[in-house]
Amino acid sequence: MGKATKRPAIVWFRKELRLADHEALATAARSGAPVLPLYIHDCDTPGTVPAGGASRWWLHQSLKALDASLKELGGALILREGPTRDVFERIIGETGATAVHATQSFEPFGTRSENDIAAQCQEHGVAFHIHSGRLLYAPKDIVTKDGRPYRVFTPFWKACLTRPAPRASLGIPKFSAFADIDSDPLAALRLEPSQPDWAGGLRTTWTPGERAAHDALAEFIDERMGAYGTLRNALAGKPTSLLSPYLHFGEISPTQVWHAVTHAIEASGGSIEKGASSFLREIGWREFSYHLLFSFPDLPNIPLRPEFARFPWRDDPGALAAWQRGQTGYPVVDAAMRQLWETGWMPNRARMVVASFLVKHLVLPWQEGEEWFWDTLVDADLANNSASWQWVAGCGADAAPYFRIFNPIIQGQKFDPEGDYVRTWVPELAGLPTEDIHTPWKAPPGILAAADVVLGQTYPEPIVDHAAARARALRALESTK
Repeated sequence: MGKATKRPAIVWFRKELRLADHEALATAARSGAPVLPLYIHDCDTPGTVPAGGASRWWLHQSLKALDASLKELGGALILREGPTRDVFERIIGETGATAVHATQSFEPFGTRSENDIAAQCQEHGVAFHIHSGRLLYAPKDIVTKDGRPYRVFTPFWKACLTRPAPRASLGIPKFSAFADIDSDPLAALRLEPSQPDWAGGLRTTWTPGERAAHDALAEFIDERMGAYGTLRNALAGKPTSLLSPYLHFGEISPTQVWHAVTHAIEASGGSIEKGASSFLREIGWREFSYHLLFSFPDLPNIPLRPEFARFPWRDDPGALAAWQRGQTGYPVVDAAMRQLWETGWMPNRARMVVASFLVKHLVLPWQEGEEWFWDTLVDADLANNSASWQWVAGCGADAAPYFRIFNPIIQGQKFDPEGDYVRTWVPELAGLPTEDIHTPWKAPPGILAAADVVLGQTYPEPIVDHAAARARALRALESTK
């Protein structure tokens, strides 16, 4: 195996930044043509949704890890920046490529790009092949009896579970040769922050890349999956799998996760089946979100329930900024928002709490929360982000009713009962007793003084009263009817 000047097969990497269980890569390797692994950084094509800051940081590390893995096999990841069509025009001209292999995307801009490049390849007499790998089941395969997309999760997931099991995972391919062409340097893509360098918490928290993804999955299966059904709503510690960014960037595939989990169930004699099934159901929610986005491409911007188009959202930049900075005066909300800023992530329960607070306590548009999450989450995923925000806002598929308003005090007391989560991320409250940690404004003056807490100075008063905010939200809901 080595470099070659023969006409290559291009493997167009997008969000499947791995070598194993990569159908497009495996097919190209089997063809016998030299393989040209290509990643295009395109921020210029109209309709492209640029990645947020945290995602860009992760992408840099992931591309670096993928290139290192390819170099171990004698190849390299070719990086090019610019409009995707222009890049392909140049590379096809440079190499005389015989084929392009890609993994199917389900985002609107990804689908448009696939169609565009397929037409371009046809013009040049280059074969264009689309492969599976992003999902367990394609949207065309999971539909209602009348051929429509599911809009309720439970029947959707039941329909998935009646299908044959996902295909077996593929190993790392064996390559006969790699194509050798010039690559843009990774630094030229300008993915990492310069000054100020705000990514220190991301570097401390995460190790992107395919190997780290499998390490995270193995640790979760061994240590937490059996109790996932009860742990998944906890806030402190490591309550969940922490796989979401690895799945988003395709450093591990849902097929690999599925088979690892089902194998672990069998190996345990079924003792972990309850927790494992609960976890696989969350993988199902990921699938559901993608199927929704594929069927309703306006999901990131327009409510699925049309009556919410006339919802009387407020315009309050000060309240939005307080929410973004973790300065609302509600400790569990502030802890979650600070964890997000520091690490690029928060547990699913925390996401529901802070999202509910934004759209119901503050009556601010869900799109503003969606946009903030897009910029700050390392797992910022168009399908999951938009579907989940619509779910919380009551305007999406299988949505929680808008009138179901989380009480952030009760949520904190229930899912952070010892106050460990708040103490970690809101250290100015760390000295408060557990019984006061979620309601510092109710604590006696002596308790506050002993903990060095001065409300309105070291920690804010609540920016809204829960009861009054709830009543305001319900009035807003009534106006849509």
